[in-house]
Amino acid sequence: MPNKRNVFGSAQDQIRKIAQLVKLEPEILNQLLEPQRILEVNMPVKMDDGEVRLFRGYRSQFNDARGPYKGGVRFHPGVTKEEVKALSAWMTWKTAVVNIPLGGGKGGIIVDPKELSDRELEVLSRGYIQAIWKFIGADIDVPAPDVNTDPRIMGWMLDEYEKIVGHHSPGVITGKPLSTGGSQARSYSTAQGGFFALGAAARKIGLQPGATVSVQGFGNAGYNMAKILEQAGYRIVSVSDSKGTATDCKNGLAVEALMKYKKETGTVANYPGAQGSQELNCFEQEADILIPAALENSIHKDNAEAIKAKLIVELANGPITAEADEILNKKGVLIVPDILANAGGVAVSYFEQVQNAYGYYWTEAEVLAKLENLMRAAFDDVWMKKESYKTDMRTGAYILAIERVAEAMRSRGRS
Repeated sequence: MPNKRNVFGSAQDQIRKIAQLVKLEPEILNQLLEPQRILEVNMPVKMDDGEVRLFRGYRSQFNDARGPYKGGVRFHPGVTKEEVKALSAWMTWKTAVVNIPLGGGKGGIIVDPKELSDRELEVLSRGYIQAIWKFIGADIDVPAPDVNTDPRIMGWMLDEYEKIVGHHSPGVITGKPLSTGGSQARSYSTAQGGFFALGAAARKIGLQPGATVSVQGFGNAGYNMAKILEQAGYRIVSVSDSKGTATDCKNGLAVEALMKYKKETGTVANYPGAQGSQELNCFEQEADILIPAALENSIHKDNAEAIKAKLIVELANGPITAEADEILNKKGVLIVPDILANAGGVAVSYFEQVQNAYGYYWTEAEVLAKLENLMRAAFDDVWMKKESYKTDMRTGAYILAIERVAEAMRSRGRS
């Protein structure tokens, strides 16, 4: 599997490729190859046993030409500066693809949150805000949840920021609990947005509800996507997590029962309701649609040939390496890229910011209607670029995003 240290180099290569296609001015390209600011902070936490441990964290603010930096904060032992920089670049393209007035940022702390008590986790979350508060704000940079972070952690971060600045500022953090200004549908918005994109793509290649689906990753995004698809009539035939795979190609898996089993055992492996090839990774299963919903670089040159799906919808960030992308495109697989497929989360985060600014909150149905309109429009825009340039959807999405960011930079005199 590719080294994470190469991930930002891959992101830069994507930008260079698009720059050649759209004949981007060198002065714009040079600015788009690096973040505008990268913060590296160290946070001391007094542990429950009295030891003081130092945790390292990052915040990458990539580009704000279209609006305030926007992006999640992940807690993971594998976080690196290069990864955070790459993710902040992808956030810049993601907000541009769905045409919302935001830029791109990303944060992360090197930690395994499962090893921390609730008190230690809260101290760390507040410490991160204490370290970066001067560089964030509703009109500057707006953090949100990501891998291993959730509304509870966002609530702590919001509270710490407001204590420091001395006034309420709900728009500084999104993905908050509803009780502190969160939005309806935010908890499953990434999956819901992916579902709208999947439906549009499936229609393009003639797949109907009832098609078979394999899901890699059974966290928040993967579970919610599987549940939404099951309710829409798709058949979930394989689900994998970091410890194993559950498969039932004949009848399909019951998503709620599988999640109950995972909560009880910590994995989907050895699920008693499964039938079939449990030893095969979900990538190798016979399925019409594949949903990678875990970490980046999961699909690479060593496993791409085994994939049998006709459609891949990238719910994870950067799940397919450049080499694998080339292999899959040659096989004729339609790939809905991450910067479109998983943009539902940042879209509803934007809706949350709007609601916070107005002090007026929408119903769940209103949020979903706005999300569907936004995702379908974004899909159509990407498809038009794909057709215009006679290329794949990923390249079409990057062309659309980089053209929009470049135009904002020109309008600001940054060229």
